Amino acid sequence: MSIGYDRVVPWGRSYGEYVAMFNLTPAELDMKILGCGDGPASFNSVMNKEGNKAVSFDPVYQFTKDELQKRIDETYELVIEQTKVNLDKFVWDRIKTLEDLVEVRMSAMNEFLSDYDAGKKEGRYVCGELPVLPFPDDGFDLVLCAHFLLFYTENLTLDFHFKAVDEMLRVGKEIRIFPTLDLNSNVSKYLEPLKKYLGDKGIRFSEEKTSYEFQKNGNMMLKIHSKRNPL
Repeated sequence: MSIGYDRVVPWGRSYGEYVAMFNLTPAELDMKILGCGDGPASFNSVMNKEGNKAVSFDPVYQFTKDELQKRIDETYELVIEQTKVNLDKFVWDRIKTLEDLVEVRMSAMNEFLSDYDAGKKEGRYVCGELPVLPFPDDGFDLVLCAHFLLFYTENLTLDFHFKAVDEMLRVGKEIRIFPTLDLNSNVSKYLEPLKKYLGDKGIRFSEEKTSYEFQKNGNMMLKIHSKRNPL
């Protein structure tokens, strides 16, 4: 894996946030779901408790539970301080205060950590990096990607996005990417080129408003349908 321990800044999102970010319906939650770049989110753990099927894929799963817990402890104050500096970039509605944010994130990461070792043994937490997915063709109904593709425009190339999306379409019937903004709350500079790339290949896509908005104006997801198996 190319990601080093000192570059990991864990900040997991909750099951409820995933449901809202991706407009997931009860019927969709019963589907086979792959999360790319899930990190220490609680979605997989809660899905498993509910008897549903989810697999999470992320390079941070190369680390042990103790290493991840240690890194959470090491970076916690840094993340809080960065958030304080940028309070005006967020919508304090669903999450009302900085204290609420801390509670939501820490609860999500604790839920993840409590499930991590068992989930790795069961093959629910798979270590690896896009744009290569170690899964069979059409193995999932939905492939979700939160705060990674489109988001990190300074770290990821447009070509990386093309390859990652192609690979996600290989393994899944539908992709959902949230949000369509970058880290600085601007519409991602890769959004239009990615849409053109998909259109040129005859792949259907749409932009859909979600019920989740924490980053200001960050309430849109890109939904991409496989040509082979549209939902």
